[in-house]
Amino acid sequence: MLGSVMKAIVGKDQVVLRVFLAILAKGHILIEDIPGVGKTTLAIAFSKALNLSYSRVQFTPDVLASDITGFSVINKDTKQMEYTPGAILCNLFLADELNRATSRTQSALLEAMEEGQVTVDGTSHTIPQPFVVIATQNPVGAAGTQLLPDSQKDRFMLRLSLGYLKRQDEVSLLKRKQKRELIDLVDPVLTSGELRQMREEAGNVYVDPSLLEYIVTLVEKTRSHPDILVGASPRASIALTQMSKAAAYLQGRDYVIPSDIAPIYTDVLAHRLVLNSGIHDDRAASVKILESIFKMVKPPQIA
Repeated sequence: MLGSVMKAIVGKDQVVLRVFLAILAKGHILIEDIPGVGKTTLAIAFSKALNLSYSRVQFTPDVLASDITGFSVINKDTKQMEYTPGAILCNLFLADELNRATSRTQSALLEAMEEGQVTVDGTSHTIPQPFVVIATQNPVGAAGTQLLPDSQKDRFMLRLSLGYLKRQDEVSLLKRKQKRELIDLVDPVLTSGELRQMREEAGNVYVDPSLLEYIVTLVEKTRSHPDILVGASPRASIALTQMSKAAAYLQGRDYVIPSDIAPIYTDVLAHRLVLNSGIHDDRAASVKILESIFKMVKPPQIA
């Protein structure tokens, strides 16, 4: 499955792997980067490889919350209100350039991401499962962008960045694109039923109590660090645990070890931190703080 996606996403194997880990862990993904590096292509490639129903909304200031969640209209024949589904009722929803939308429209995603449903006119509508949101955003400060609310960012299991390609990878990209569109190279590999089964199996991976203590300690340290105004919430502890279970699962183990946690720690926590005033609040600063915390906490010995 990963190999199929990598036909369209060149030179970003670790990003592809982390996206799949988040999908296995039943999480949502935020991809922050400049335009043109493949954020949208990544989301479409996963929807195709995983055989998921797919919907995309290009977020702009005129997109309404009802465009996402759906709305009710009166049926002229029955005189009853009928629900018209919104774009989010699918398996994989791509929220493209989410931070160009208004705060109200951004918040329309909250219930869907947390509870797998939307409520319109007092009636809840279940979203098909499996359900994944992949949101992209341009760096804050780009024209027409605004910050996502902290409550919104906390709903994403991890934040990733693609970045520029290495020279040889960019040449390889051009060679592939001369023959066919990159998305056409992606073959469907899994069915939605197989993905649901894999997610359940990943969820059943065992985590030793000492590792749970280790995860909580890593998260707790963010709440007392002098450079952090608001540390990570218990939702971060849950996300880190779920991601580590998915990492162990892909390694063919039914138990987690400390090395499953190390590579994903900063990706899961960096976007959840609010740094003190006077510190440039960007990804690099958050990652540096988290790396220092990680070095301070000694992992348990797992027999």
